[in-house]
Amino acid sequence: MFHRIKDLREDTDLTQTELSQYLHISQRAYSHYENGTRDIPTEILIQIADFYQVSIDYLLERTENKNINR
Repeated sequence: MFHRIKDLREDTDLTQTELSQYLHISQRAYSHYENGTRDIPTEILIQIADFYQVSIDYLLERTENKNINR
């Protein structure tokens, strides 16, 4: 999961700081999520999925399909 959120962020040319501001968390907290040193809280996971318009299953690596609707 952790490399998925990093890949999505890099694909959109965003910095960790920019995305952490959108999520209303510190850059350091976001960095921990990307590095896998902390679990991502459900509400943050939902915000990330909404931001990138992908399914949570995609973020959790349960599918290769990015689409929200199956």
